[in-house]
Parts: sequence; C-alpha cells; structure tokens
Amino acid sequence: MSEELTVLYRDDSIICCVKEPGTVSEEPGMPSLIRRSLGLPEVYCVHRLDRDTGGVMAFALNRNSAASLSRSFSSEGSACKRYLTVISGAMEEKSGTLNDLLFHDSRKNHSYIVDRVRKGVREASLQYETLAECGGMSLISVLLHSGRTHQIRVQFSGRQHPVAGDRRYGSDMDCPLALWASILSFDHPVTGERIDVCSSPPNRFPWDQFTDQIQSGMPLRP
Repeated sequence: MSEELTVLYRDDSIICCVKEPGTVSEEPGMPSLIRRSLGLPEVYCVHRLDRDTGGVMAFALNRNSAASLSRSFSSEGSACKRYLTVISGAMEEKSGTLNDLLFHDSRKNHSYIVDRVRKGVREASLQYETLAECGGMSLISVLLHSGRTHQIRVQFSGRQHPVAGDRRYGSDMDCPLALWASILSFDHPVTGERIDVCSSPPNRFPWDQFTDQIQSGMPLRP
C-alpha cells in the first residue's frame, strides 16, 4: 500500500484524496492512511473503488457528514462519478450507453453479464465516449449511471474490449489496470455547494500513449 497522500480538497467536514492503485478504499487502507498522514481523529469511507483502480475519492471527517455523503453516493443519490479507461481495440460506436444485467459472485469476486433477472442480478448502465485511439487501444471517458462491482471492467470485457491490464476479465496486456476515477462531483454535506474534484492518471503505459489528450483536459471536463 502506498504511503503517499495527495489531497485535492479539504475542510472541516470532508476530504478528497487520490487513492493509489493497490490501496484499499476501506480500513485498513485509505482511512488509516489519511489519519496517519494528517493527524485526523475521524475518517469515514462513504464510497469505494476497486483495489487496483486509482483516482479521486471523498471521505467524511465526522459522523454527520458521513451519513449525508453516504446518501449522496447511494444509487439514488446525486453524486456523479466519471472515469478514464484504456481498452483493447475500438468500440464500434464511438459513444453510447451500455446496459446489462450483472451478477456478482462474492465467493469468486467476479461479475458476469447474464441474460435474465434472478436473485442477485442487478441492472448496470454507463455512458461512454471514445476520446482517442492509438496502437490498437482506445482512451474512453465513462460516466456511471449505476455503481455495480467491477461494472466498467465487465461491461467492456463482455463486448470483447477488456480494460488494459485487467487479467481477471480477459486482458493479455502486461500493465497495471488502466482504470482511473478522474472526476467526482457531489453536494457538500453541510453547505450544499456542488464540489467538483479531478485527477489525471499516472504518466505510464498505457496512459502515456494518450498524454496529449489527457493533458489537454479533454477527458476532465465536467
């Protein structure tokens, strides 16, 4: 687990940080890291990223803010999550919406696209836009409409375009998982002000194949 902490926003109620790939969202990961780094007595995890996914996360600094933020990040809440990902190949349609039924096997920690509703199956939806194509890969911007386990990974893999480095879902590329939470937008739990925070992925393969597009800010526009 990385011991470095990048703070993007902080006040008395919330803190927004970059979660590095390999660090877990919950204890003993990001909350403990924030407490140790900044000497804060209380840090509450209110939403999650997969362990190997990096990017922006928000944390509450007291119980009241935690309750409010948890509602905001629920399936009925107003929080907005945008991601960048690099996939193998190119989508036939350069932009669109992907809708699937997903089943998550908690024993195997693996999600599957299924064709009918049954116990444990949930609807999954996301909107995507192709930002650039290079070397048999595509840089994709994703807006989640739902927050299912491994949703982005399994929905693109199910269309034969796995996320680069995602060996669990069919990628044969030798690189870290190329999935990054780039924008987080939510209502402040105390003031109600809309908070927007963003972060760019690290400049390493395969992200470095799209440096111009990422640095230009194209994928980071709210």
